[in-house]
Amino acid sequence: MEGAELEVREDALAAIAKRAMARKTGARGLRTILEGVLLNSMYELPSIDNVSKVVVDETVIEGDAEPYILYENQNQQAAAGGSGD
Repeated sequence: MEGAELEVREDALAAIAKRAMARKTGARGLRTILEGVLLNSMYELPSIDNVSKVVVDETVIEGDAEPYILYENQNQQAAAGGSGD
């Protein structure tokens, strides 16, 4: 994604697998779930400068948070799609 690293944490992987099993889907289901939570980030990243990493954890998979965006050379962190507050 726009040269940014994607980090999917262990708890997110477990949540993705549980969701795919509940839907009775295979590998394509895993991909669909991950793409769904990253959709907004994929559209927003080209317009954001200095992004080094996008982090997905269980709260993102569960819909309680947006993916976390980490910036290069800055102590900034924001949720994708958020106002940065």
